[in-house]
Amino acid sequence: MMLRPSSPGVPILAILVATALPAATSLSFVPARTATPDPVRVVVETDMGTFELDIDIDRAPVTATNFLRYVDGGHYDGGAFFRTVHAENQPNDSIQIAVVQGGRNPDAAANPFPSIPLERTSETGTLHTDGAVSMARGGPDTATHSFFICIGDQPSLDYGGMRNPDGQGFAAFGRVVAGMDVVRAIHEAPYNAQQLTPPVGIVRVFRKQ
Repeated sequence: MMLRPSSPGVPILAILVATALPAATSLSFVPARTATPDPVRVVVETDMGTFELDIDIDRAPVTATNFLRYVDGGHYDGGAFFRTVHAENQPNDSIQIAVVQGGRNPDAAANPFPSIPLERTSETGTLHTDGAVSMARGGPDTATHSFFICIGDQPSLDYGGMRNPDGQGFAAFGRVVAGMDVVRAIHEAPYNAQQLTPPVGIVRVFRKQ
């Protein structure tokens, strides 16, 4: 199964299998690059506590810039972590993973931005290690807003890994740098199949000044 690119009420990532969101794919979204920038610190406030991410705009500029435009537009505020993946709730997957998945408010208007090109880990060097944050997708170049966080190292999500049968992997673009205990608590919250019951609300997501 692949990572599903959306939240409840919207097509879900396949984690990973997902149905792509209806927004038209755009391969022209490539942010301008400057001298090596520092990671951007992002704060994620949830119903279960707060954690912080470092977003690597140097090594994964397309994916990081995409995530930050959702952050800056307030599109994750009122969203949720809706999916948790454990060994026991993926019995049909020969390649198993451990992640939590979240996304924007499912009641919000249509997706405001088009999908982005896949930045493969073979190109960025940003791997799916413990605490890595990455974009959910169905096929290549279909990621929009839905993201997941790795619980433990997940090499099957890197380029060449076969969690997604196309072998292209997923686009990691940052990592948890504070509050990983909160992320693990979300991962261990009550669930039915792979759906958190209830979803863990995202109160707000913003850049740390």
